[in-house]
Amino acid sequence: MSRRGLMLFVAMCVIWGLPYLLIRISVSAISPVFLVFARTALGAILLLPIAMARAEITVVVRRWRWLLAYSAVEIALPWVLLSDAETRITSSLSGLLVAAVPLVGVIMVAASGRGGGLGRLQVVGLVVGLVGVLAVLGLDLASLSVLAALEMAVVVVCYSLGPQILARRLSGLPALGVVACSLGICAVGYLPFAVLTVPRAVPDREVLLAIVILGVVCTAGAFIFFFELIAEVGAIRATVVTYVNPAVAVVLGVAILHERFTAGIGAGFALILTGAVLAGRSRRPHPPPSLPRAAVMDG
Repeated sequence: MSRRGLMLFVAMCVIWGLPYLLIRISVSAISPVFLVFARTALGAILLLPIAMARAEITVVVRRWRWLLAYSAVEIALPWVLLSDAETRITSSLSGLLVAAVPLVGVIMVAASGRGGGLGRLQVVGLVVGLVGVLAVLGLDLASLSVLAALEMAVVVVCYSLGPQILARRLSGLPALGVVACSLGICAVGYLPFAVLTVPRAVPDREVLLAIVILGVVCTAGAFIFFFELIAEVGAIRATVVTYVNPAVAVVLGVAILHERFTAGIGAGFALILTGAVLAGRSRRPHPPPSLPRAAVMDG
């Protein structure tokens, strides 16, 4: 990997590990719905002009039905559920549970018949990853509410389904155009609900800064950096970021918010990461989709 590639990789690990911390800070003062609106609106304001300048909007909206489906399962639903879950659980725990996305993704691909079934190594990876999730849930049961667990389960399923829609129904489309349109759709969709949950008082500086960083850096900037990373190191190597950003989320939560680093987090992350790597190994090479994997963007 070149120096530029390494710098982009490290930047993406941090940028997509940050949202869990920033979401936790933001929902202490504003509603999850208002946060998702603010975040998607900022991202859309920055990315839509770029996509329009590249004439990428028209070709994307021609597949509007699948664009709506992708927007719903990749952004609209998981982002609000993740934000709501973080009103009940730590940023560390939410970031760790999202690490299970590659495991569910492998199961979905196998169930669709497109992956040629599961090999022994993949089965072992799924079992190891499942044990890791159970370790997190079992050893940290006191800090996990039932509602938050259900919300995180839906988040994981959505983040696993998003790339399937992206690869099978939106392939060949300009990636930046898809992302920009999705953010715009979600911002417009959440606007009426955001109006109903406008904070009564202006949030403090820390919360406002968290919202701006979420929208500008972790949403709009993240995709620009990610596309540059793909161009530099390739789509397959770029997705390794998704294995690292949960660790960044845990470290930031412990270091900045003083969240507890428990036995469940330590054991669970090691097992989930190992399982995801094993389960993600294909028995035979498959060509990457035309669009980069944009799921597990962050939180």
